[in-house]
Amino acid sequence: RAHRPSGPHGAPPYLAGLNDEQRLAVEALDGPVLVLAGAGVGKTRVLTTRIAHLIATGRARPHEILAVTFTNKAAREMRERVAMFTGSTQGMPWLGTFHSIGVKMLRMHSELVGLRPNFTILDTDDQLRLMKQILQAENLDDKRWPARALASLIDSWKNRGLDPRHVPANESAGFAGGRGAALYEMYQTRLKALNAVDFGDLLLESLRLLREHGDILASFQRRFRCILVDEYQDTNVVQYLWLRLLARADGNLCCVGDDDQSIYGWRGADVDNILRFERDFPGAKVIRLERNYRSGGHILAVASGLIAHNQGRLGKTLFTDAPMGARPTVTGVWDSQEEARVVGDAIEQAQRAGVSLDDIAILVRASFQMREFEERFIALGLPYRVIGGPRFYERAEIRDALAYLRSVAEPDDDLAFERIYNQPKRGLGEATLATLHEYGRRTGVSLTRATRMLIETEELKARPRQILRDLLAGFDRWRKRAEQITHDELAQLVLEESGYIDMWKAERTPDAAGRLDNLKELVRSMGEFPDLGSFLEHVSLVMDVEGPSEGPRVSIMTLHGAKGLEFDVVFLPGWEEGLFPNQRSLDDNGRAGLEEERRLAYVGLTRARNEAKIYHAANRRVRGLWQTSLPSRFIGELPPDHTEFEETEGASAFGGYGVSRFDGAPAGFASRYDTPGWRRAEERSRHTAEQGARFGGGPGRVLEGQAQRRASPDAAFEAGARVFHLKFGPGSVVSADGPKLTVDFDRAGRKLVMGSFVTAEG
Repeated sequence: RAHRPSGPHGAPPYLAGLNDEQRLAVEALDGPVLVLAGAGVGKTRVLTTRIAHLIATGRARPHEILAVTFTNKAAREMRERVAMFTGSTQGMPWLGTFHSIGVKMLRMHSELVGLRPNFTILDTDDQLRLMKQILQAENLDDKRWPARALASLIDSWKNRGLDPRHVPANESAGFAGGRGAALYEMYQTRLKALNAVDFGDLLLESLRLLREHGDILASFQRRFRCILVDEYQDTNVVQYLWLRLLARADGNLCCVGDDDQSIYGWRGADVDNILRFERDFPGAKVIRLERNYRSGGHILAVASGLIAHNQGRLGKTLFTDAPMGARPTVTGVWDSQEEARVVGDAIEQAQRAGVSLDDIAILVRASFQMREFEERFIALGLPYRVIGGPRFYERAEIRDALAYLRSVAEPDDDLAFERIYNQPKRGLGEATLATLHEYGRRTGVSLTRATRMLIETEELKARPRQILRDLLAGFDRWRKRAEQITHDELAQLVLEESGYIDMWKAERTPDAAGRLDNLKELVRSMGEFPDLGSFLEHVSLVMDVEGPSEGPRVSIMTLHGAKGLEFDVVFLPGWEEGLFPNQRSLDDNGRAGLEEERRLAYVGLTRARNEAKIYHAANRRVRGLWQTSLPSRFIGELPPDHTEFEETEGASAFGGYGVSRFDGAPAGFASRYDTPGWRRAEERSRHTAEQGARFGGGPGRVLEGQAQRRASPDAAFEAGARVFHLKFGPGSVVSADGPKLTVDFDRAGRKLVMGSFVTAEG
């Protein structure tokens, strides 16, 4: 029995400082326990203290405890805290992620699942290479049936605990003409021949080990007298099944989680696992941790009021003993550019007030939103970091698209041409590229010129020669079209005719939709520049500006990437219908999708310690077309007594566009949607988003009359004429160059715009 030191009044010192609910969760050691732990309530301390309490009271020796986390970082933090409690790193509990525990089990009993103890765990690249080999062996077109799509499909089956024999026929039918399950079986057979597993196998194979070998299951059940699970709301089906087998009905099982923070349904997490805990483990005790140590009272009230609209939840309400603090603000802006300007100004103001940039974060729903903020921060000289991914112009799909545009603008740009000459896959290999390089060096010409010469001779084989001939014909066609259409329309044309957009549409992976959104944002942003050369020059200058590698920096990340983090000031831009809640999530999952989106909003709000600032834009531009954006329904669900609503000068100058169309919004808040004319315009333009459909769909409504104005011939305006621009407002024409006008706008200054975007004032 472990020594149990005593503190004041006989209580062990590790219990000191716990509140009543935390202590109850630590000391409830009999039978199954579900700890509903809201944001910022100290759940990690509860878990580690519970482990210390199990050991100190003699209820379990360290090796009889299994503690499962979701990230290596969480496991490392828990291990350090347990070592601090016990005073030793020796004889630690089995503590790690689901997958690391699965590896330990499989290493111990590998022969029972057809492996040797030294099996290899394949990374993503090796996994894709193996799948490509299988697809090629089966004579399947890898453009129509990409290896990455097959990998995503198999991973989803493994996350649900399905081996090839149990894949539903209708799901198998969706890939390669009904061969999905057969390809899955071939892949698994090949893995065994290589003595290898992939990441999904670490749980699927350990689940099979426990299911098929009762003696092994019984030995693990005897060994693990106490099981603790962190972030239980994020478990998927295979993790749930694995845990149910290990946890004896009468055992000491403690699951800690928050049903209001289940935001990973897109990667297999099933919130129902935590919602049905009491049915799965009869007699379970449910303990709610609701005392928050992070956020001010107003922030908690707003977050709690919002999440209360979800039906699929067990229910809890966060509170704090700290002061109420600042109310969350909801600010309406005119467009995404103004949104970035306003946020940048607010960050500089916070910095002057003494807030460190490290304590400031911008949390976006989709990665394409980051571009506006990155460019604004570069212009302001504000250091920033993108967490969870590369900067916008460093993303692979953006670099590919820019390489196409650089090759159109400058045929001798070898680096650009080399990047995309076989992207998407055209059947051109390294040998062909080496021949082009060798000939180019020998004759002193660029790759494009070398290609143009070699397609007329016999140095290359017939097939690659024809592929290159078609590629060059495409570039010639695009250069001619560049003289006839705007550069953003040209970019759209190039991405479509090259097959690049279709490549990502066929990818059928969780991140493919985000890549298409990023490409849509790239095309949209080009409309802000007079020509292709100006845009490419701008990108080069932006990419050349490197912020400091050290020192405080603003964090920019997606809402999904923010879980578990906290900041003094949190900016939440883009709260608009279609963007947040995300239309794709609503279309695919209905009410369940809406509730997960609301949980995501809850997570965003509860990252803030002192200030939470929400923004929504009235307009977003897609391929030169202005689209109206309705404020997110979530804004209408925020408790008005704890929220402040405001508009920028740029927004109010156009009549306002607040949130009073939603139930619960404050009375008197300006809203253009209150007028019959705007409501009719909204109905007429509801389904007009042709450019979004080209990228696989997307939210947005074309502002009434703007689509017609865009399509009409450019009007002729003389110098001195007074005009009105929907975005920049009134101004005077300085000069005209064909369809392009230089205008001194009263508020926005001198701008170069297309004549088709302005009307005569009055």
